[in-house]
Amino acid sequence: MSAEFYHILSLLENDKLVKSVEPVYNSLPLVAQHDSLVSAGGVERGSISPFSPALASVLQGENHWQRKPSLEPKYTDVQQMVQRRPRLTAVVVALSLLLIILFIMIPPASVLGKADLVGYGICHRLPERSFFLNGRQLPLCARCTGTFLGAVLGLAVMVILGRRRASRLPPVPVLGLLVIFTGVWAFDGLNSYLTFFPGAPHLYEPQNWLRLTTGLLNGLTLVSFAFPVFNFTIWREPTGERVFKNVAEILAVLPLVAILVLVIQAEIDFLLYPLAIISSLGVLMMLTLINSMVAAVVLGREGSARTWREAVVPVTAGLGLAVLMLLIMIGLRAYLTIKLGLPF
Repeated sequence: MSAEFYHILSLLENDKLVKSVEPVYNSLPLVAQHDSLVSAGGVERGSISPFSPALASVLQGENHWQRKPSLEPKYTDVQQMVQRRPRLTAVVVALSLLLIILFIMIPPASVLGKADLVGYGICHRLPERSFFLNGRQLPLCARCTGTFLGAVLGLAVMVILGRRRASRLPPVPVLGLLVIFTGVWAFDGLNSYLTFFPGAPHLYEPQNWLRLTTGLLNGLTLVSFAFPVFNFTIWREPTGERVFKNVAEILAVLPLVAILVLVIQAEIDFLLYPLAIISSLGVLMMLTLINSMVAAVVLGREGSARTWREAVVPVTAGLGLAVLMLLIMIGLRAYLTIKLGLPF
């Protein structure tokens, strides 16, 4: 009998006739609320408005009350939601996979060659501003190497701290420190850029270890902003945690930054492959994070994934867009170098 009662009331609340009893309903001081779904036609028991608190107490079997004037749709599974833009999704995923396969297949075929190709697309790669290991230049200049290694380091720290789905930016004190990091990176970059022009004033002589250090700090800043926004955009149930909760957590990362600077500055030969691979993957990681958010919005899948399996579509599209961006920048740079004779 109670199931029929709830069914009738649910129909009543969804009917236009509810407007005629709304003044009476609003005059009630208490409305029963329940935190779980009941099996009465999939209606949430707490969302029904019984006309007697005593009757509701009998039906609900509890004494907690709170006004809740409307029914809100609840989904028990993402797959029950109406899928939007299925044809566009299929086309985007197919094109993304083709672009990824194309990038893998085009020369150079070696691992270091592919890393160099990534670097060629986003970095000037000037030899005098780069590190050399085992007689080979790293795929990125010192500053870009630091930036993308810093992003990878920051993401790794967040995962270790259990912030895999943290969707809130750091608090204001941490944001202030991160802004200082990026400010130092920009200042050192400007000072270094001025040395391109003979006679231009600059405060100090640029050094690769300074480029690397400020790049690492800037990478921490970039991922601290990008990762929580990614989580908020992709996941249906992101956590309300901050990626970094306090200044102490950021300061605890700085010794790792110092170790990386010392190790890379030493130019240890056997670290060529790890540093080349991780730094180039850092480029793809950051581009994929950003483009996955764009893809999720365009494909109507923002805030819908519960697992990584359900996030495959926007992430695959994001990686495809990242590869497309790289291919465009590689082609543009090659054109400017060959046709216009620009020295980079």
